[in-house]
Amino acid sequence: MDDISDPDHPKPRRLGTTTDGATPMVRIGTAAWSIPKEHAAPFPVAGSHLERYSAILNAVEINSSFYSPHRTTTYERWAASVPESFRFAVKVPKAITHEHRLKDANELLDRFLSEVIGLGPKLGPLLVQLPPSLRFEDGVADTFLSELRSRVKGPLVCEPRHASWFTPEIEALLDELRIARVAADPAPVSSADKPGGWRGMSYYRLHGSPRIYYSAYSPQYLAAMAERIGSDAAAGIETWCIFDNTAAFAATGDALTTRSLVLNRH
Repeated sequence: MDDISDPDHPKPRRLGTTTDGATPMVRIGTAAWSIPKEHAAPFPVAGSHLERYSAILNAVEINSSFYSPHRTTTYERWAASVPESFRFAVKVPKAITHEHRLKDANELLDRFLSEVIGLGPKLGPLLVQLPPSLRFEDGVADTFLSELRSRVKGPLVCEPRHASWFTPEIEALLDELRIARVAADPAPVSSADKPGGWRGMSYYRLHGSPRIYYSAYSPQYLAAMAERIGSDAAAGIETWCIFDNTAAFAATGDALTTRSLVLNRH
């Protein structure tokens, strides 16, 4: 599974791969690619932040797309600066999810998809994070998700936060549309901390606890998460773990620790 390197010139170890050794089954990263000083030691000194980040971690979640659009050429530039095996998850704009609340959003969706195509084969899942107040509404949510799936061949993940989304019927709908439901911490409802929907992908999104966006996770929590990640990957499920506790720079340290724990399981 790991690179065999000259010990005098070690290369970064790779995370778990599929049986043919091609596509990594485990992707661990953070929301955005900043490298805080207190966690900079494992990363190369030279290069842009993204180039340095992608030398060690194999995935990132682009959250800035949630707030404002990026040009296709910007996505192309980002894709050109990372290794071939690196992947970007991209968050769907809030104009679609929070302002239009999934209604009459096809034009906005088409614009977004025309932009992210710049990532080419390095585009990973698109993330649809829904506002906590957004109930599942027949004829709205299902129509939007079906429209999204009809436009996107690649992986899709959804992070609902209203209790109405956590029913067997909606789990079945997500499975039918091949949309994975995010496993979130803190969990907005009791079952939200476990992956759901389509089980061809697990996507853990960890926001920090007890103080959301700020708190670092305990060594015990990270060890348990590494076990969950390893179990999912061993079952043949592509597994993402994104740390979103970035406000006090804890995400990078948590991602590095979890990466090390997953590597050391093998």
